[in-house]
Amino acid sequence: MPLALSKSQFKPHALDYFRRVEQNGDEIIITDHGRPVLKVVPYVADPEEPFRGLRNTVLRYEEPLEPVGAAEWEALN
Repeated sequence: MPLALSKSQFKPHALDYFRRVEQNGDEIIITDHGRPVLKVVPYVADPEEPFRGLRNTVLRYEEPLEPVGAAEWEALN
């Protein structure tokens, strides 16, 4: 779960939080009066890179609108 901070909490320690995002890959949500307004995330040169290994791995999906695992869910009841 991302760390959530108000603008006033974030501002005096912004460089520390930027380093945390850079070094650990953490995400930070900045809030204004309790409402999320910004999200600080690590930079990714190619945002599709994590998905490249999944390409062409789904060979057949017979019922794309049905819930995944519905049969297993019923078996547990």
